[in-house]
Amino acid sequence: MRPLACLMTALAIVGMVPSVSPAQDEPQSEFRGQIDVTEVLLDVLVTDSSGNIIVGLQPDDFIVHDGGEQIVVTSATFYSNRRFVESAQVAQRLGVEPDEVPSDRYFILFFHDQRFEDPSITSNVLDALRWAKIWVEEETLAYDYVAVLSYDVKLKIHQDFTLDRQALLDALVSVAKMKDPESTWPSRTAMHEGPSLRQNLPQGKELRRQTRRIYSGLALTAEAAGYIVGRKNMLLFSFGFGNQNDFGTYLPDVRYYPPMMEAMNTNNVAVYAISWFRNLGLETTGQDELENVLSLLAADTDGTYYFNFVNFQTPLIKVVEDNNGYYLLSYSAEHERGKKGYQRVEVTTRNPEFKVRARNGYLYGE
Repeated sequence: MRPLACLMTALAIVGMVPSVSPAQDEPQSEFRGQIDVTEVLLDVLVTDSSGNIIVGLQPDDFIVHDGGEQIVVTSATFYSNRRFVESAQVAQRLGVEPDEVPSDRYFILFFHDQRFEDPSITSNVLDALRWAKIWVEEETLAYDYVAVLSYDVKLKIHQDFTLDRQALLDALVSVAKMKDPESTWPSRTAMHEGPSLRQNLPQGKELRRQTRRIYSGLALTAEAAGYIVGRKNMLLFSFGFGNQNDFGTYLPDVRYYPPMMEAMNTNNVAVYAISWFRNLGLETTGQDELENVLSLLAADTDGTYYFNFVNFQTPLIKVVEDNNGYYLLSYSAEHERGKKGYQRVEVTTRNPEFKVRARNGYLYGE
C-alpha cells in the first residue's frame, strides 16, 4: 500500500474566542490543528476453505481496522489475469466486460546470488535459473510484466519490467554468468516504456553505494515498485541472511529488518521466498537457521515461504496460481500533521468462512 502523501490537508478549527473590547469586533487568533488525509491502497487475497478465489465482493464486504479503528472502505477493485476472467466467467459474475477487469500482473525475479558465500549451491542456482526460463516461456501470460534482478554485493538490474520474453531469457543468462549489467546509467533509462523499476532507483555508482546490504537492496526495490499501482510479487531466491547468536539461532537484525519489511508492505510487494537448498535438513550446510528470515519476511508481507520441494518448478507455478485474482482496496486514513510512523492494519470479511490474506501495515508521514 503506497500512501499518496498529502493528497489533502484538513484544517480543524478547535475554538474561536470573541473579543471583549467594545472598540474591537474582530475575533482573537484561532487555535488550529492540522491532519494529513492519506489514500491507502491495500491488495487482499480472498479464498474459500478449498483455496478457490472469491469474486464479486463489494467494499461493504470488507472490514478494515486501521490502527485499531474500523474505517470505511471506499472502493474494492478486482484484479485478475485475462485467462482466469474468461475461463471462469468471472466478468459475468462481476457484471462487467472482460476487458474492464485489470489484468496486468507484476513479478520480480530476485536472485540473492550467494555462490561466493557457499560455492556448493552453484548447481542449485543454475537449476533454479533453468526452471525460471521454462516458467517465463510456458507459465507467464501476455499481460504479465516480469523483471529480473540479482544481488551479490550490490543490487543489479538485469532486466526492467517487460513483456518481452526473449529479453527475460537473456537476463537470466546474465544472472547465471554473474554479469554486471551495463544499462544502469541515467542516459539509458529514458528509453524504457511502461512500468519501470530502474527509473525509480539510484543510478550508476550511487546504486552501488546505497545497496551495500541485502536489506537496502530489497527495500529500494520495493520503493521503486511502489510507483506501480497493484500487487507486486517478488520471488526471492536465497538461503537467508542476518545474524546468529552463540547457539546458532537466527536473530532478526533490528537495525535493518523492520525498515525493509515496512518498505515491502507500504509499496504492496509480497515476498515469495524460495530456498536455494530445496530440501531443508537434507542438502544444507549449516545455513538453515538463516532461512528463518525468509519465513518471517514471507509471513509479514502476505507471501509464502517455499523450502521443501522436488524442483524449482513447484514454487514458480504456485506463485502464478496464487495471483489469479485479488482485490485492491482503497480508503482514507487520517494522521496528525508532522507525525510519521508505521500503521498496523487488519483486514477481514463479513463472511467468517472466507480466508483473507493481506499485509500488516504501511508507513505514513514524511
